[in-house]
Amino acid sequence: MLILQRKAGESLLIGEDITVRVVSVDGTRVRLAISAPEDVSILRTELVVAATANRDSAMEEAAPVELLDLLGGVLDRREGTPSQTQTPAAPEGKED
Repeated sequence: MLILQRKAGESLLIGEDITVRVVSVDGTRVRLAISAPEDVSILRTELVVAATANRDSAMEEAAPVELLDLLGGVLDRREGTPSQTQTPAAPEGKED
């Protein structure tokens, strides 16, 4: 990593076609002007981090088919299918 100090009005070059110029410094805030070709994307880091986190959380969700299978089990219980918590009926021919 290269660390540079620049004053307002000074600039630096990245490669042959990207220029970063310090427009102003106000306390702890620095305004930068970036000149780059149109095919070079310039994004704030916090937006990239948020987009990555959003994409990762979307991938962790269950697939729609899995959700429908889970919902199907709930619907079966409502329609009278015995649940796992009910006790099984006594076998025929054997009474207490």
